[in-house]
Amino acid sequence: MKTKHYIKVDWDGDRWPNFSARELSCRHCGQYYHDPEFLDKLQWVRTKIEKPLHINSAHRCFRHNLAVGGVPMSQHRKLAVDISLRNHNKEELNFMCKSAGFTGFGYYQTFLHIDTGRRRHWFGGDKSLEFWSDD
Repeated sequence: MKTKHYIKVDWDGDRWPNFSARELSCRHCGQYYHDPEFLDKLQWVRTKIEKPLHINSAHRCFRHNLAVGGVPMSQHRKLAVDISLRNHNKEELNFMCKSAGFTGFGYYQTFLHIDTGRRRHWFGGDKSLEFWSDD
């Protein structure tokens, strides 16, 4: 079993009380990418929604990104998050993430990908397109 190595960061628990560096680190090796502006936006969403945000995936090291089939220039190589839709209204979550200033959106059946890269969006297949198009 591979040992994870977590990088010590100057985490501001008052500024981002609902998240931790560990949960946003690479699940493969523990590598962490610190982006305070991203974290401020994420905390804003969490505060407005008033419900926990379950992060399926956040930062990924090169190897982990490759192993999960991520594109080579994935925003996950820096910091992006995939938020589980479980216990969330997908429209409200999407609206709040846009309101917070996130610019990259990946729409899937079980999660919403958000990042601060160039402005764009995509769907994780036809079923995801149907799922997000439902009224």
